[in-house]
Amino acid sequence: MLQAGEKAPDFQGINQNGEIVSLSGFKGKKVILYFYPKDNTPGCTAEACSLNDKNDYFLHKGYVIIGISPDSVTSHKKFEENHRLAFNLISDPEKQIIQAYGAWGEKKNYGKTYMGLLRTTFIVSEDGIIEKVFPKVDTKTHAEQIIKSLGL
Repeated sequence: MLQAGEKAPDFQGINQNGEIVSLSGFKGKKVILYFYPKDNTPGCTAEACSLNDKNDYFLHKGYVIIGISPDSVTSHKKFEENHRLAFNLISDPEKQIIQAYGAWGEKKNYGKTYMGLLRTTFIVSEDGIIEKVFPKVDTKTHAEQIIKSLGL
């Protein structure tokens, strides 16, 4: 997994509206880049809604939010519509972006070990450097977790 101080890998992906979105397209803005496992599941919905509830606050502070999961563009569109999400959701079914950030790895659940998406958030500076990594995300209060940690 990438760490604070490292250069954030640039990427291009398709968002829920079928538009190409790249990290470099947000140069000059701070980015809250969060990786989540699956649209419309309880934890992922809580996390997305927590971030969405503070989206205007983050925008005011100079941050944009980008969510990335392996789900399809169609799934992302339904997720956006179901919860009125106001930020980009990038589809990464081949897991190229997910793996570039080290957000794919070994997980354990009920004693079973398997490979899966590691719910992680990266704060990327205006010049593309990772400022902070959240490897342990509290899905219900993730926006507050970010605000408190960054002193916003």
